[in-house]
Amino acid sequence: MNTAFLLMAQYNGKAVIPLADVQRDYFSHLDVVHMLRKINDGDIRLPVVRIEDNQKSAKGIHLQDLADYLDERRAAAKKELKQVWG
Repeated sequence: MNTAFLLMAQYNGKAVIPLADVQRDYFSHLDVVHMLRKINDGDIRLPVVRIEDNQKSAKGIHLQDLADYLDERRAAAKKELKQVWG
């Protein structure tokens, strides 16, 4: 199954998903400000797309970047499971 295709269906084909939507759906344990801080600190490895070159512009996550991130998290979880259960 292709994560990017599933995300396209979830977000109605948007190429760039608003940061608040990604936060709501995948980082609900954080608020948007804290999520953005963790991204800027490198704790969450997702590139943020700014629609314009200023601090107040709309921010989002490109669909493929989110798909890659989710696939990487899945691979890490599978590796951990294999180490625990063999």
